[in-house]
Amino acid sequence: MGEPVIETRAVTKRFGARTAVDEVSLTVPRGLAFGLLGPNGAGKTTLIRMLLGLARPTSGDVSVLGCRMSDGARAALARVGGIVEEPRFYPYMSGRQNLEAWAALLDDGARARIPSVLERTRLADRANDSVAKYSQGMRQRLGVARALLCDPELLVLDEPTNGLDPAGIAEFRELVRQLVDEEERTVFISSHLLDEIEKMCDHVAIVSRGAIVIQGSVRELIEGGERGLLLDVDDQERAEELLASMPSVSRVERRVGDILFVELEPSRDSAIALVRTLVQAGVGVASAVPSEESLEERYLAITADEPDGRSPA
Repeated sequence: MGEPVIETRAVTKRFGARTAVDEVSLTVPRGLAFGLLGPNGAGKTTLIRMLLGLARPTSGDVSVLGCRMSDGARAALARVGGIVEEPRFYPYMSGRQNLEAWAALLDDGARARIPSVLERTRLADRANDSVAKYSQGMRQRLGVARALLCDPELLVLDEPTNGLDPAGIAEFRELVRQLVDEEERTVFISSHLLDEIEKMCDHVAIVSRGAIVIQGSVRELIEGGERGLLLDVDDQERAEELLASMPSVSRVERRVGDILFVELEPSRDSAIALVRTLVQAGVGVASAVPSEESLEERYLAITADEPDGRSPA
């Protein structure tokens, strides 16, 4: 996919004695939707502020579109559009007037892009209404329209679906996929909602307590979960002894009652052979149920002890 659009190396941000971002190394490939997933207070917004040049790291290095932010962010940020937290507008002005005010601060072509960004964000019919009359979803879409005025290669969106109803979230997801699939832009999205990221993004990084715990494609993370069998047996000790000698078994764990969780290669043949071996050795097997850990279960396990803090995020 060529040079990454975002690359961080051991980036750390401290506020006094508190570490908000802890040695984060992140690579975002070009031309996809990348999700930064973690609970509120995990450090997502702080990291985004550093990506957009709104905060300096305590240590580490940030590169955006091939430019090191420490060497000067102007060149990179000219091709980046962003929303940090909730987008703000002049409520007494129309959506179009708000975009015109912003376009005046950008390049000469920004004003000419206003009709197209209003169309893409489905605001053309309401462009002349005051923003005070806009719903939360419309204000979020106007924020994206504003971010698109600079014709960016990269869009960075911080919790973009906060406050949206299910219909608004679905509409926003469709917009993101259009920007990626049809316009070949890269979209970097932070969220604490797993379902939203799983449906919207191609790659994801999970952050907990300011550190990246795991990252990769959504498909890889879904397929990389714990796989095995839940066995209900009448002799746990004998079953554990036999299972320990089987090359297809990597781990055996006792669960509630007489249930054993057996981690093994995801092969039907190995599961059948495992049960056959136990029965032939005199171990009664009441049931053998395939078990696959979902991405939701992995996410909840990773962030189980994460405080739901809010300052700074």
